[in-house]
Parts: sequence; C-alpha cells; structure tokens
Amino acid sequence: MAVYGYLLQRHFWDDGGYTAIFLQADDAEVEAVRRTFPGHVPPIKAAYRAELRPGRSPVDKDTGGPAMILSVDALDPEGDTVEAIGKWYAGDAVTGHYTFSLKKVDGEWTIEDVK
Repeated sequence: MAVYGYLLQRHFWDDGGYTAIFLQADDAEVEAVRRTFPGHVPPIKAAYRAELRPGRSPVDKDTGGPAMILSVDALDPEGDTVEAIGKWYAGDAVTGHYTFSLKKVDGEWTIEDVK
C-alpha cells in the first residue's frame, strides 16, 4: 500500500491522456488502493482490464484509451524491514521504477528511503 500510494502521488500520467491506471495486484489490494484514493483521476482498475500491445501503451478495455500500469515487487521481509521495487509502464518510452526501503511501524509499512 505504501509503495502504490507513493507511485499514485507522482502523477506520471498527467501529460499522457491516460484513461486508467491499472494495478498489477490481487483484487483485495486493488480495492484497498481504491478506498485510499477515492475518485482518483484517471480511475484505478485491476490489470486484467488492460489490453497489452507489444511496445505500445496498454489500452483500457473499457474506454479504448491509453493507460498506465503500476506494479510493486517486494522481497520477503527481514524482521521489520523490506525492500521493494515500484514500477510504472505505459509503453517502451514511458517506463521506470523506484527502489524502496520500508520499515514496519505500529503494524504498518512505511517508506524509509526511495531511490
């Protein structure tokens, strides 16, 4: 949640005319992110609603418009710390990632460092 929240606040999609932000996550995670960011523009959707085309922007199956995919890959936690990579993808020319160090504080994962 912490990494998706960070990525969603970066606004990678502001100049791209994207009609959706797809999350590569299970349905419960997607719903949790939607609750945290209600009314997000563009709307947050599950990745299975995206049509993937090699080398080109993903397409929102609902609108036919271009979309962006966000994903998070996390290692297994070591005690109260974990490393994760947060990625965005909207075609070969619009892609990137951040590396995160997270720490568990009061039962919640918080971002300690971003590179």
